[in-house]
Amino acid sequence: MSKIKIGVARGGPSSEYDISLKTGANVLKFLPEKYEGVDILIDKQGAWHFDGRERPLANILSRVDLIFNALHGEFGEDGKFQQILEYHKMPFTGSGSYASAVIMNKFLTKKMLENVGIKIPRGFLIRKDDDVEDAVLKIFKNFSPPWVLKPTNKGSSVGVEIVNNFNDLKKNIDWIFLRDDKILFEEYIKGREATCGVLENFRGEKYYALPPIEIVPPEKNIFFDYEAKYNGETKEICPANFDLKTKREIENLARRAHMILGCKAYSRSDFIVSSRGIFFLETNTLPGLTSESLLPKSAAVAGLNMSGLIDHLIQTALV
Repeated sequence: MSKIKIGVARGGPSSEYDISLKTGANVLKFLPEKYEGVDILIDKQGAWHFDGRERPLANILSRVDLIFNALHGEFGEDGKFQQILEYHKMPFTGSGSYASAVIMNKFLTKKMLENVGIKIPRGFLIRKDDDVEDAVLKIFKNFSPPWVLKPTNKGSSVGVEIVNNFNDLKKNIDWIFLRDDKILFEEYIKGREATCGVLENFRGEKYYALPPIEIVPPEKNIFFDYEAKYNGETKEICPANFDLKTKREIENLARRAHMILGCKAYSRSDFIVSSRGIFFLETNTLPGLTSESLLPKSAAVAGLNMSGLIDHLIQTALV
């Protein structure tokens, strides 16, 4: 009996190209033996490669039964890649094109969750064609520092900045506009960082919340930024040292975010636990699966090893 062929797509035209390579390599390494792994590289220009050669998309897709989406960031996580696979009627892991596009837009995501009563930091959108001076003054007059600035369509905390004074505010807005045409400004919420993964159809539950993780970045990092995520210096406490009520609330919020945003198969949502309550930060539709990644660590605490996690995601996509 021939094995199901799993095409592991990694790389892509994204600022998270290198992390995607690591996720894809880990998926291939821990792919259960009942599957046959096919390494598919998408280069930074968007060309597809198989067996060391660039090949037409249709040629590559004809060689596999399912695509394991190991991409991150733009293209892989914003719905564009999913749209291509949906057009070719190719099953794939993770959320569909519509949910992926919405969730990649941090502003739309937060508005959707705010509308159902989930706490989010106060903030507003700044567009490239807005009067930046007016926007800076509005921020300065209405919110005390520090301030949080982030591109609306980047993942993995890419481009997120926390600034403390008026001059840095203007400078960082100009810097982010070189990378995105919209900036989400938010008030800074002081508290403890937490994240919680969700798996669909696991252990008899439609939406199973994995044990929450508390994230303690090194002192040199103000928050869990891109560097802190991948330099191995951040403390990741799992199960988190929150009281039981707080843990259950984090789990419930992660499940609600997953459902309301239309995620499929798995997701991971980030929160700040503060004296004012638990604030939603963002949802990741393609959590990393590297050796440093949070979702596999949480799954392991729940008794699900990397091979088991990969198998579950594949089986969910094949249904």
